Amino acid sequence: MNHTESEVLEFVRENDVKFIWLNFCDLFGTQKSISIMADELESAFESGVSFDAHAVRGFKDVTQSDLFLFPDPATLMVLPWRPGPGRVIRFYCDVKNPDGTLYAHDSRNILKKVIGQCEKMGYVCKVGAECEFYLFKTDEDGNPTDTPLDKGGYLDILPLDRGGDIRREICLTLEEMGIKPETSHHEQGPGQNEIDFRFGDALTSADNLQSFKTVVKAVASRNGFFASFMPKPILESAGSGMHVNLSLAKNGLNIFKNIAEGHSDTAESFIAGILAKVPELTIFLNPLANSYERFGKFEAPGYVSWSHRNRSQLIRIPAAFGEKVRMELRSPDPSMNPYLAFALIIAAGFYGIEKDLDLPPAGHADLYTADKDVTKSLTPLPASMDEAIRLAEDSGFVKDIIGEELLSKYIASKRSEAGDFSAVNNKAEFYKKRYFSII
Repeated sequence: MNHTESEVLEFVRENDVKFIWLNFCDLFGTQKSISIMADELESAFESGVSFDAHAVRGFKDVTQSDLFLFPDPATLMVLPWRPGPGRVIRFYCDVKNPDGTLYAHDSRNILKKVIGQCEKMGYVCKVGAECEFYLFKTDEDGNPTDTPLDKGGYLDILPLDRGGDIRREICLTLEEMGIKPETSHHEQGPGQNEIDFRFGDALTSADNLQSFKTVVKAVASRNGFFASFMPKPILESAGSGMHVNLSLAKNGLNIFKNIAEGHSDTAESFIAGILAKVPELTIFLNPLANSYERFGKFEAPGYVSWSHRNRSQLIRIPAAFGEKVRMELRSPDPSMNPYLAFALIIAAGFYGIEKDLDLPPAGHADLYTADKDVTKSLTPLPASMDEAIRLAEDSGFVKDIIGEELLSKYIASKRSEAGDFSAVNNKAEFYKKRYFSII
């Protein structure tokens, strides 16, 4: 919305705002927040609000633990589930060092830098998210159980689908916050749902995805249920994906519309770059041990491939027209940090453009049932967290985008997590204890 600081301060005075959430996320995408009173906002714009960065995963060590949050006025959003009197608004924040410089390991800042590099080349990357999640019942104390809300399947309605009213409430709440939901429906798994919202620039889309997760969990909780964004909360049912749709605009025109007509050099090179680099990016797109249960089944990809309209491929070009023509990357899941993920995906696409990569031939087979004669020539996606870690650790491309220190920090944490997973006998119990109640 591009509000200025003065406009925000005027809004606060005129709209009975009493509490302000200053939001950011840790290295792994977990949302964090500090609440301040309304009369502290002007000072926050000028001097920031300090916090203990040592207590935030992936940030500072204890010897240099002071960082500051500076609210981004363009991200002003009213929280409609916190009504007046005493309204609550929320900002996403820039994370800065005590000397006022941007904190290099803030993933939102990394995405901003990649966006800036794209703009220097004359492009705006548009991103849209299709996010799936499960709804589970809670016990008498409000704790999540492993019993899904219903036994519905894809596009079912009442009585099989019991999540329709919750999806409706989520969509209406998002609308009040300025986020435009486009479609919502029951997905394949019992208690599984999907809500898609309108594409936008990459930073806004990442912010909106974080807001979406907050709204889903808040509305579910208010209705006595628990929303899970875990990639595979029910091992025998469909996993939850976070399909990422991308297109490129130049001079206000979507250049991807030409690929739907048969050919676009720039769009093809952009897709080729993502295909070339996605194995190295997978630990950022699929960051949990549980993520790798999803690949290769229930319409989740297993190989590095692309096609028009074929949902068994990693990248597909959906049937669409005009400004809605885009590519869809189907491997990511909702547990990812969207700022890091979008930065790396977009950078991979522009790597393809800079190197003028050729797009390999499209695949047409159903890769879930294809025999080895078809799949032997394809590169498989990493089959485990350990494999994904190794590919990222050896990637000069990833190191160039996020920096060697941040990559080492991320890999060290994920290697520890993978070690914990390899030591267990019951992986389902590990998933439940480690991820279920917090993702």
